[in-house]
Amino acid sequence: VQLQASGGGLVQPGGSLRLSCAGSGRALTNYIMGWFRQAPGKEREFVAAISRNGGSTDHDDSVKGRFTVSRDKAKNTVYLQMNGLNPEDTAVYFCAASLVVWGSRRESSHYIYWGQGTLVTVSS
Repeated sequence: VQLQASGGGLVQPGGSLRLSCAGSGRALTNYIMGWFRQAPGKEREFVAAISRNGGSTDHDDSVKGRFTVSRDKAKNTVYLQMNGLNPEDTAVYFCAASLVVWGSRRESSHYIYWGQGTLVTVSS
């Protein structure tokens, strides 16, 4: 499967963005889908994940209540709605697909397909 992430950009603190991750080659419902981010000089970190049928989601504490992961089966796309953005959210955001069990959703090493990343910059 190929993943194409989009939707990043420059936004002021308190603003919102919606990231999209479009899949091609295979239905994304075959995979647990995750969002990760990597800020300059930092390790890649888990942001959110959604189960194959969309019935379960998980968000890191740093984004809980502000970000929401969702998926659209018909469009073969996964989204990350980001509200209340702050400068600490500045990073390259990656979507990824995993075949392992839900219990491993936060481990980046378990994701086998990755999008190219989209840059989110939060600044006034």
